[in-house]
Amino acid sequence: MPGFQRTIIKEVSISGVGLHTGEDCTATFKPADINTGIRFSRIDLEGCPTIPAIIDHVGDISRGTSLSFNGTQVYTVEHILSAVSGLGIDNILIEISAKEPPVMDGSVRPFVDVLLEAGTVEQSANRQVLVIDTPVSYSDPSQGIDMHVLPSDEFSITFMMDYRQHTILGTQLMSVHSMDEDFVERIAPARTFCLLSEVAHLKEQGLIRGGSMDNAMVFVDRPIEPSEMEHLKQLFNIDGELVAGENGLLKGQELRFENEAVRHKIADLIGDLALLGMPIRGHVVATRSGHASNVELVKKLKQVYGKRMRQQLEKSISGKVKFDARAIADILPQKYPMLMIDRVLEIEPGKRVIAVKNVTANEAQFLGHFPGQPVMPGVLILESMAQAGGFLLLNTVDNPATKLVYFSGVDSARFRRAVTPGDQIILEIELIKMRMNTCRFSGKAFVDGVLVAESKFLISIVGRGE
Repeated sequence: MPGFQRTIIKEVSISGVGLHTGEDCTATFKPADINTGIRFSRIDLEGCPTIPAIIDHVGDISRGTSLSFNGTQVYTVEHILSAVSGLGIDNILIEISAKEPPVMDGSVRPFVDVLLEAGTVEQSANRQVLVIDTPVSYSDPSQGIDMHVLPSDEFSITFMMDYRQHTILGTQLMSVHSMDEDFVERIAPARTFCLLSEVAHLKEQGLIRGGSMDNAMVFVDRPIEPSEMEHLKQLFNIDGELVAGENGLLKGQELRFENEAVRHKIADLIGDLALLGMPIRGHVVATRSGHASNVELVKKLKQVYGKRMRQQLEKSISGKVKFDARAIADILPQKYPMLMIDRVLEIEPGKRVIAVKNVTANEAQFLGHFPGQPVMPGVLILESMAQAGGFLLLNTVDNPATKLVYFSGVDSARFRRAVTPGDQIILEIELIKMRMNTCRFSGKAFVDGVLVAESKFLISIVGRGE
């Protein structure tokens, strides 16, 4: 697993209908720069908003894993995430033409095949891997859910699916010890499934509009009354007889594996674990888990290991400074003592920037802001965010020396922890929307991997002298 980060070699696409929306969608996979991670872009919306596939942006998990960021949603992402993660791809942009990626045949394999067609290539940065040395657990006794991530020399999964109340599924157990050897052939082809008794409820919720016998396994878990036959045939668009096969599948569908259901559960878990934003080296043991509990486990992992993950990321980019203090001063109009950022570690023009603010005891604000117990004023943290956002903007315009950037609005500012002399603030700023000469940003500030402040804010670009 360790080594260099990877992306795909060429752009590839795949088309189909969304499982729950039933809308046509094309997903286009594109290469991405180092430390980009996995990102979805809604090209059907104005400005093509982008959502990083990380746990912070998880939204609805009622029948799949969905992402939500600044009012933009992408539904049912787990199969694509599983394919990307299972193939060891670190950086990729996924453009989708609707709010839900295509379901294809209900498995991860179609996405795997198109990504294998694209090929992968090593990049110039080391892959950051979270090594599990302290066990992390999540449980929900009311649902019989029990999950653990244990130290191990490699990434592996043991999954027990327990449907004892439904004899057609029963209890299934499987372990996967090598993604390289097992993922493509043993996990990726396993299809999603549901019980016949769930179907009507899902339809009433406005879900599975794109569901059919071609993209899901339906296990018959109760007798079918003669009066239901025509209704079910219309529901599933089935011609001919509606009968269950000996394996319990509606209309005699064939299983790809005897234990296909638990294999698909593992595929889903691999996709949900990708939301951590960093592959792990550890053994995941899961009993009766689904998307909701998978997400809770990832949250626990981030809670326990968040500081270490942040430090690893900072270390990976610390030797690749894009702009030092002198270069920043040449671009930003602010000068000492109001120039708040010291370095720019990473910049993706028109999208995001990672910058550094070193907090030192000799800064002027500490002479009067609680001199006996100095604390950095929150407004200066916001100013640091705005300057990083301004730096991002001025790197996208011609003749930046003729422009000024004004802080023109703040929304949803929160200060989570005091910042004091000696701290180093890592500022992560993302461009949400640009309209005319005004831009909306989302900013987060971290110290030692801990979130200390966050805000959304507006910046306007004007000519000097206006």
